[in-house]
Amino acid sequence: MSSDTLAKVATAPPPDDPAALPDTPRIVPRPRAGQWAAAALVLILLALAANSVIRNEAFQWGLVADYFTSASVLRGLWLTLWLTAVVMVLGFGLGTLLAMGRLSGNPVLRTVSWGYVWFFRSMPILVQLLFWFNIGALYPEVFGVRTVNLMGPVTIAVVGLTLHEAAYAAEVVRGGILSVDRGQIEAAQSLGLGRWRRWRRIVLPQAMRSIVPPAGNMLIGTLKGTSIVSVIAVQDLLYSVQLVYHRTYQVIPLLMVATLWYVVVTSVLGVGQYYVERHYARGSERVR
Repeated sequence: MSSDTLAKVATAPPPDDPAALPDTPRIVPRPRAGQWAAAALVLILLALAANSVIRNEAFQWGLVADYFTSASVLRGLWLTLWLTAVVMVLGFGLGTLLAMGRLSGNPVLRTVSWGYVWFFRSMPILVQLLFWFNIGALYPEVFGVRTVNLMGPVTIAVVGLTLHEAAYAAEVVRGGILSVDRGQIEAAQSLGLGRWRRWRRIVLPQAMRSIVPPAGNMLIGTLKGTSIVSVIAVQDLLYSVQLVYHRTYQVIPLLMVATLWYVVVTSVLGVGQYYVERHYARGSERVR
């Protein structure tokens, strides 16, 4: 090859240089008029809905602001938060034992755990609470103590919600454990790691990636589900506002107070869930 040819090759512009391809057609994004029209329609509808809510005098936003931080409402909110925390801790504790029973090689433990999950997932929570509320008709006394004195409304709410929550928590925990690759557990066994260290260092961190999202949803669901205990006269957030509007007949403002508190708390829990998921997703492609 001659020196002139080499010089031309050396000075030739790279093939990916736009200036070297003057005849290449320019790529123009396809217009998306339909999407923009749909977005505009949605924004208009949201604006109309917000305007109707804000300017509707029936909501009585002044009364909503007055009752939002009232003592009775805050007491009900505190009981709702306490009940949610207790039920989640006890429910996931019992659910973890049930999940281990379902994964056990013992046929008795496996069958009993399966039967528990099947039974309590089949029974509506309202029916269960009413059943426990009337447990005195079946067992008037337990260990010489009258049942009506042993199980008050708050205790009944804790027992009923915990038994219900444990059935779902068991499936969440079991699914998280099964999501861990069996080969990693076998590799840990080959390295001589004990059972506890395998669970703590290998199984649990990976299982939590699958457990945390549904567990967060269960936490929010439990928070809202505690409102059902108002049927057995537990003075949670909903029952507290009901006591007020039964006296003042200001139903809509008081229901808005309860609604706004539920929105605030669930939003905070949602933010917490995001960061917990992000923590357990470290080292995976799902980190954002």
